[in-house]
Amino acid sequence: MPNFSTIKLECATGLARLILNRPERRNGMNNLMVREVGEALRRVAADSSLRVLLLSGAGDAFCPGADLKSMTSSDEREVDVALQPEDFQVPALLHTMPQVTIAAVNGACAGAGFGWACGADIRVARTGAMFNTAFLNVAVAGDMGVPWSLPRLVGAAKAREWSFFCEKFSAEEALAAGFVARVWSADEFAGNMEQLVGNLLRKSPTALLTMKAHYVAAEAMTLRDFLLLETERHMRIASSKHTAEAFRAFIEKREPRFD
Repeated sequence: MPNFSTIKLECATGLARLILNRPERRNGMNNLMVREVGEALRRVAADSSLRVLLLSGAGDAFCPGADLKSMTSSDEREVDVALQPEDFQVPALLHTMPQVTIAAVNGACAGAGFGWACGADIRVARTGAMFNTAFLNVAVAGDMGVPWSLPRLVGAAKAREWSFFCEKFSAEEALAAGFVARVWSADEFAGNMEQLVGNLLRKSPTALLTMKAHYVAAEAMTLRDFLLLETERHMRIASSKHTAEAFRAFIEKREPRFD
C-alpha cells in the first residue's frame, strides 16, 4: 500500500475505506489530495476482492472544497503538485468503478468536495452536515462534474437552484431533495454506517457488482439494448451457486452464506 500524505486507504474483507485526511484544514482539497484520491480509487477499482468503497473525512468535516488558504499562500511549505486533466476524473472513477461507492458526509461538503460526493452511488449524512455548491462564491464556474451529476440526482431545477444561488443547505434539506439517502445523528452515524456497509457486504458479490455495472451501462444505452445485456447477465447469474444458495436460505428463513 502506498504511503499517502493527504488521505488514508484501508482495505479489508471486501471493504475499502478512503479517508480524506487533512483535519487541520477541515480536509480542504489541495492538488496533492486530488492526485492521491485518484490513485487510491484506481487501486481499489483494480482489486476484485473489494466490493464497497466508503469515502469519508477525518475529524468533523467531509471536504469543503479547495483549500484556498493553501492555494494563495506565499509560504514555501505550501508548494503543491501541478494537476493534469486526468486528475479531475475522480467523480467519474467514483461513478463507474466496479465497487459500490458511498460518500459518508460527516460535516462540511462544498465545492469540489460536493462534486466528489455527487459522483458516489450513495450519499449519507450526519445531522449538522452542511452542503454548498459554492463555486460562484469564489468566481469560478466549477469542476468535478456537478452539472452532469447533480441534475441526475435531484432534477434540473433543483440542481440549477443550488448551483446559481450558492446557498448552504442542511442534511435534512439534502434528504428531502433525494440527494442523500439517510441522515443520522452524531451518536448514530458511525454505527449505522457500519450496519449499512455490512448489509451490502453480505449480498452475493457477483450480484452486487453486476448491479453496479448495470447502472453504469444503462446510462449509455437504449432501453432495448440494455434489456438484451441485462437478460444475458441475469440468466447467467440465476443459474449460479450464489443464487441457488440465496433461494435455499430464503426458504429456510436464514442468512445466505456466500463463499
